[in-house]
This record gives sequence, structure tokens and C-alpha cells, in this order.
Amino acid sequence: MGEDGKISGRVTLAEVARVAGVSLPTVSKVVNGRSDVSRVTRARVERALEAHGYRRRPRNPARPALLELVFHELESIWAMELIKGVEQVAREKHATVVLTVSGTRHAPGPEWLEGVLRRRPLGVVLVFSALPPEVGQRLRSAAVPFVVVDPAGDPDPDVPSVGSANWAGGLAATRHLTARHHRRIAVITGPGDMLCSRARLDGYRSAMAMASLDVDPRLVRFGDFHVQGGFEHAMSLLDGPDRPTAIFAGSDLQALGVLEAARLQGLRVPEDLSVVGYDDVPLAQWSSPPLTTVHQPLRRMAEEAARMLFDPDESGKAAQRIELATHLVERQSTAPPGGL
Repeated sequence: MGEDGKISGRVTLAEVARVAGVSLPTVSKVVNGRSDVSRVTRARVERALEAHGYRRRPRNPARPALLELVFHELESIWAMELIKGVEQVAREKHATVVLTVSGTRHAPGPEWLEGVLRRRPLGVVLVFSALPPEVGQRLRSAAVPFVVVDPAGDPDPDVPSVGSANWAGGLAATRHLTARHHRRIAVITGPGDMLCSRARLDGYRSAMAMASLDVDPRLVRFGDFHVQGGFEHAMSLLDGPDRPTAIFAGSDLQALGVLEAARLQGLRVPEDLSVVGYDDVPLAQWSSPPLTTVHQPLRRMAEEAARMLFDPDESGKAAQRIELATHLVERQSTAPPGGL
């Protein structure tokens, strides 16, 4: 140990224990993901491990090659696209995918963290809008690589992540409608506490400004990315004489809800109402009419996240951020208003 109290030379658990002021068995428990260590002590040991660059020895090659994919829910249709992307890379790397559902859209639950530290997979792909710092710290201390796929958020800069161009997608969707002479355009974005929802909304606002159109605050709604939310907001938007002529829905599922609301209101799509979705899930091309939507490369996002775990950069860490392009897919749910 150097005079400044830092570990010198090759780091061992015994040296980490001395720096942290704890016993060697305590450090071993932290490294191996044991739960019988107090929160304060665990934090002190993890700081020492991280500060001095301790890396766990390579795993026994006989251990199963597991790649863990973690969602907060499996109800969204785009979840299947993400699963297919991770499975593709896992097959290439001769690994097995473990699928877990845990927590809320913001973070996995604490029970998952204890379990993954016991399982010690080759890496973890997390589909969450954020990741609490303590979760990332514990995964790093246990040498479990992780990447966040964030179709619904924007993780902190120090969290390896794969996302897409949400602002550009919102801009493209709305410009498609203004180019068809729509002036009264509503938007049903996602939850207000998700950055992707705000980014798509900002893209909508920018496109309206580019067309010299004012944004009517009554036409701006925050949904939940699900069918029911899109349906309820659309029913409210369409129930009146001053209804919009077009609706940009922040997800294809919400767009399906808009189509059903239009049907119940006796409106034809696209003759009476134009609808644009977001995601371009396979179901979008089979809706009635086929849905014009923004393509978000969900499967490729998952593939890139999985590859980041197997192909770290020169520092040995996963790349910090990859952002993939979005683009508009024009089908049959949009047309000029009123038969223009």
C-alpha cells in the first residue's frame, strides 16, 4: 500500500479489506453478491473496489453462458422485438437468454438484484427508462456487465445504453401531417416523466413551428403508451365540434386506440381523421387501415445492446451510448383533411 493509503500494484481482496476497514470475509460477501452485509458497509467496500480497479477473476468456463434480459412488463407488443434481437446475438455467441420481469418502468426491483448477483450471467440487458446509481454500482462491483435499452427513457451518461432519435421521430411524424395541409393536429405522447415522451412532443412542437402553426394546449395529451390510454384520450379529443383533423400517437398501441375511438365516433380514417403512430411494430401494417408510423429499430436496438456486452471498447467497458436513427413509414392512415 502506498503512503497515500491507496492500493499499489496488483489488487487483492485482502488489500481492499484493509483500505475499507473491514474483514476479508466481508469483502468476499460483497464481491459474491451476498445480502448479509449492511448497506453502509457494502457501500464502503464497493467504493474501495471501484476506486482501486478491482476486477473479479474470470468465471469458470464450465458455468452456463447466460445473457439476462430484464423488463418491467411484457404487455407491450414491442417487447417481442427486443427479445428477438437479444436472442439473435445470444445464438451467435452460444449463450442462453434468461428472461426476467421485475420492478417498475424506472428500475428493476431489489429482489432481482440479489438474484442476478447469485446467477452471475455473462451480462444483463435492462429495458428501463433509468437505472438507480446503487444498482449500477453493485453490478460493476460484482463484474456483471450491463446495458440499458431505453425506448422509454434516457439513462444517466455513465450508464451504457442504446436508444433512438425520439425528437427526430416526433418531427418526422408531424411534418408528414403538416405537409398534407393539416392545421389542427393533436398529439398523444407517453408518460410525462419519460424523456422519450418529452422528446417526441418537442419534435411535434418544432414541426408545428416550422409550419407557422400554433400549438393548442387542449390538443396535447400525455398517455401511457398502451391501447386504452390512446383510446380514452382520442375519445375526448374527437368528442366536440372543434376536433383535430389529425392525431400523432406516441406509440402504435396508442394509435390502435385512436383508430377504435374514431370508429366509435363514426369517423373514417383517413378521410375524416389522419393517424400516425410510433414504433412500427409488425401489427401496424395489419391494422385497418394499415398504419403510417415512425419506425423505431427495436430489434436492432436490442442486438446492439447485447453486442456491447460481448464486444467492449478498448478500456474493457461497454460503449457509453449508441443512438439509432428513426424514419417515417407511410401507409394508408393519413391523407389531406376533408378530401383536399
